[in-house]
Amino acid sequence: MITEHTLRHFLAAPLSIGNREAQGRLFMAPMAKLGNTAFRKIVADFGGCGLLFSEMCWAGSVPCGNGHDQGGFTWRPDEDLSRLVCQLFGNDPATMARAAAIVADNGFFGVDINFGCAVAAVCKKGCGAALLKTPARAAAIVHAIRRAVSIPVFVKVRTGWQDDPRSAVSLARHFEDAGADALTYHPRVAPDRRTRPPRWDYIGRVKAAVGIPVIGNGDVFDRRDCARMLAHTACDGVALGRLALARPWIFAEWTSDYRPSAEVYLHSALELTEWLEACYGPQTGRRRFHRYAAYLTANFRYGHFMYGRLCRPPDLAGVRKVLRQLLSDDPEILVRPNMRRFR
Repeated sequence: MITEHTLRHFLAAPLSIGNREAQGRLFMAPMAKLGNTAFRKIVADFGGCGLLFSEMCWAGSVPCGNGHDQGGFTWRPDEDLSRLVCQLFGNDPATMARAAAIVADNGFFGVDINFGCAVAAVCKKGCGAALLKTPARAAAIVHAIRRAVSIPVFVKVRTGWQDDPRSAVSLARHFEDAGADALTYHPRVAPDRRTRPPRWDYIGRVKAAVGIPVIGNGDVFDRRDCARMLAHTACDGVALGRLALARPWIFAEWTSDYRPSAEVYLHSALELTEWLEACYGPQTGRRRFHRYAAYLTANFRYGHFMYGRLCRPPDLAGVRKVLRQLLSDDPEILVRPNMRRFR
């Protein structure tokens, strides 16, 4: 049985990945449009996160990028890139390799290859999870990037397009043979948009089949979930996505003695609005905050009502006013965020 103390000790322990060492085993999962530089600032300030991952970056835009301000290939001038992994997506090995080389030159901890995104617009381009239909091409992308960089190469992967653990094991072995240093595995089939629970037992099968670190991902929403995943799969670490959006202090809470107060919801939300405005401007910042509002309000009993209120203001100043009105009245906080708000 994994106790809270044992879990904290394990998650805070270093993890060797390729030729580098992550300072912890609890990671912030890569999330398109959500894992941006403003949100990463909030997570980093709380601490406890072993590695952060960037938004999904189109590889074709990275070689044409302008420093640290090109779409998803964006970071703050003060951001510690030695703890940041840049996620790339694309379908051409040469283009992906060129982008990865630029990622390495900028000082990132590692590069992550997205073979997990099952959004139709991405798959129609032959990218993301679509590449799991052609394992040889996917492996060629991993191999090209491996030859182009010396930093750790991660692969974000799903089970495939059929609910068969043998597919996941075969893909994992292909990617390890091609030069991947770590796998982040979300054990759902590619078309599944969270309509069924993830098959955590598949993570255990993948872990047993490869010699590189395997990071488990999927439906970890409290400490018990995390402990069960680790005990059930023997994976090397855990990547949090939706829970991190709802509670960006969760990394500090699970890896240290940090205990959040009720005020943390208001203070962190207000700080996020400030950083979104500073990084993206008032209008884009407001639109981006709407994405986070669904996760923030999932923490409260009347979250649906609160979400509607937060989406009404035409600017971030109005959003801040509503945040203070809603969260200064001690709304009832759920022990576990409302999963239905995450769909």
